[in-house]
Amino acid sequence: MGILSIDLLTRKLKNAPQSVLERVIGYADALLESEANESFTLSEVQKKILLKQNDVLLDDCIEADLVYENLKNKYCL
Repeated sequence: MGILSIDLLTRKLKNAPQSVLERVIGYADALLESEANESFTLSEVQKKILLKQNDVLLDDCIEADLVYENLKNKYCL
């Protein structure tokens, strides 16, 4: 990111409320963290689990949104 990009970002955020600035900082932190953790390897056990998932019937699967909602409800989030 060049100086012009930083200047543009600074001008855009100059009068932003604190809540927006916190969200921007959180977003930047998440981007930097994901880049740092981008390289990973699966263990042999994890690979076997993933391969077994290919044989799971669709009726035995649960929608990710439903799992998320159930977890939120269970832990009162």
